Amino acid sequence: MIERLAAGAAGLVFALPAPVKRLLVGGRRVHRDGQELDLDAQLMLAGLGLAGHRGLDTMTPDEARAEIRRSAALVASTADPVARVEPHAIPGPAGTIAARLYVPADDAGHRPLVVYYHGGGWVVGDLETHDGACRFLARRANVGVLAVDYRLAPEHKFPAAVEDALAAFRWAAREAGRLGFDDARVGVAGDSAGGNLAAVVSQLAAADGGPAPAAQLLIYPVTDLSTKAPSYQLFSEGFFLTEAEMDWYRAHYLPDAERARDPRASPLLARSHANLAPAVVLTAGFDVLRDEGEAYARRLEGAGVPVRLHRSAGLIHGFANVTPLVPAAAHAMDDGARRLAGLLGGSR
Repeated sequence: MIERLAAGAAGLVFALPAPVKRLLVGGRRVHRDGQELDLDAQLMLAGLGLAGHRGLDTMTPDEARAEIRRSAALVASTADPVARVEPHAIPGPAGTIAARLYVPADDAGHRPLVVYYHGGGWVVGDLETHDGACRFLARRANVGVLAVDYRLAPEHKFPAAVEDALAAFRWAAREAGRLGFDDARVGVAGDSAGGNLAAVVSQLAAADGGPAPAAQLLIYPVTDLSTKAPSYQLFSEGFFLTEAEMDWYRAHYLPDAERARDPRASPLLARSHANLAPAVVLTAGFDVLRDEGEAYARRLEGAGVPVRLHRSAGLIHGFANVTPLVPAAAHAMDDGARRLAGLLGGSR
């Protein structure tokens, strides 16, 4: 099935009538924790199974990176068009950080700018794997999106990714006007490990006295590497991101287990969450990371931070990358983009 998808048939398969798609997944419905798995998400999981998909935890980091790039290419041809995509080089603490700027349209006016950190457990993922998600966010929120290619583990362990992420935000805040954006409206966003980095950057930037993000969009973020919330047990395997893969990511990212309690790795554990940027937090119902993402939203709310939490009950981890194929994923991301635009005072 994956070979057919790669050949361009993905749209045809996912456009089939619901009764046909139900037959393709064996006619069964998947229920867990009072939720029903979205049919298109179920179809995607079935396709991965037919293709012999292996967990990333069974691969080397290089093999896992190649697998993620191959999977991302399946939907690349249906990504949202934007007016311009520009490469940029950002000075970082250990050398140049590659970045990519997405401009949704060429009309006049200073839009907000959003610094985006890709997911991938701090081990996999790059500018290409999240090209579609960045295009979607740029168009749907009507913002510039600056995607950051931060250093990856295990070659560069924690806190290398954090250092790059913060350096990239500081550069964006400083250069926004020159790039054609409103330097008073610079936000951060990210999915999974990238959501973790966006949350951490929001905390560090607010604490260091420099420019701080105007808003944050956290998509199924990792917020606590020191423990496993109940959603780990509920969705430990069979729903794309597995408990074993999270263990693999954690082991590659952290130099030792004690670092899991560092708020720069686990932003939920920060002493204070007051005075942070207003946030939108998106979670997936069938995701090991669901509970910690929602715990972080509650922690922000308890600290007086304006926050909007939305759980897409039927979706799985990774929905930000499959918006062209899964309508429920597009709806969730569109809702997040709309709310982010509202926080940044943008229009769409």
